Amino acid sequence: MTRLTALVLAAALAVLAGCGSDDNDKSSSSSSTAATTSCAKDKLALTSAGQLTVGTDKPAYPPYFVDDDPANGKGFESAVAFAVAKRLGFTADQVKWTVVPFNSSYAPGPKNFDFDINQISITPAREKVVDFSRPYYTAPQAVVVPKGSDYANASSLADLKSATIGVQIGTTSLDAAREVIKPDDDVKVFNDSNDVVTALKQNQVDAIVVDLPTAFYLTAAQVPDAKIVGQFSAPGGDQFGLLLAKDSKLTPCVSEALGKLAFSGELKKITDKWMGGAAGAPELH
Repeated sequence: MTRLTALVLAAALAVLAGCGSDDNDKSSSSSSTAATTSCAKDKLALTSAGQLTVGTDKPAYPPYFVDDDPANGKGFESAVAFAVAKRLGFTADQVKWTVVPFNSSYAPGPKNFDFDINQISITPAREKVVDFSRPYYTAPQAVVVPKGSDYANASSLADLKSATIGVQIGTTSLDAAREVIKPDDDVKVFNDSNDVVTALKQNQVDAIVVDLPTAFYLTAAQVPDAKIVGQFSAPGGDQFGLLLAKDSKLTPCVSEALGKLAFSGELKKITDKWMGGAAGAPELH
């Protein structure tokens, strides 16, 4: 393939990717430099030479990860990470996983990973201090309540205004609860997802707000006495992106890899396999 042919192909992929679903039509401004950045494996700016270092939180829950083991390739985000790695030229044994607490991932400063994948929403505030790839998933928000709750039969957002709602700090779910549900009393904020689940179990809150795939897992495995009342869209949408250090030279390359996965249909296959159950909750308006 000549250099000219390669450039034409890259441009065509960029145009076609821009015509895809909402999951793929928003990307970090850093991705615009892809045409001037070499994405050959031996040219990549990596944390550790010869390996791709991927961060995520612990514990790592389904449907994003299976058996709390990101390295096994099972679960939506594990599969996406390995698919991106393969597109960048890495074999599975050249991918190293490292633990990165959710709130630390988007803090300013240097990173000990090449990219982090952990249901991290792309927001303007975060984009000021870190890079994001193009989106790989758009998640609805969901409201989870105990089955015997006064709010178990809520059919609208207005029905939830008097509820005490719990949410994890630093998440899009927090903004969604405040800006869309607009409860009479401010939401209760917890440090991590485990604390949110504990609050629901111990009746410290009437309801919690999480992304919809997580809600399916919580009600199936962690809190079987709870139910999903319904789903709703976060303000401006809630798109997940791979997170990288600010101005990382790797950003356009991982966005290019995701674009190729979207164009080939592989990303959709991964999404359908691991996130297909997310269509069953009623819409709340």
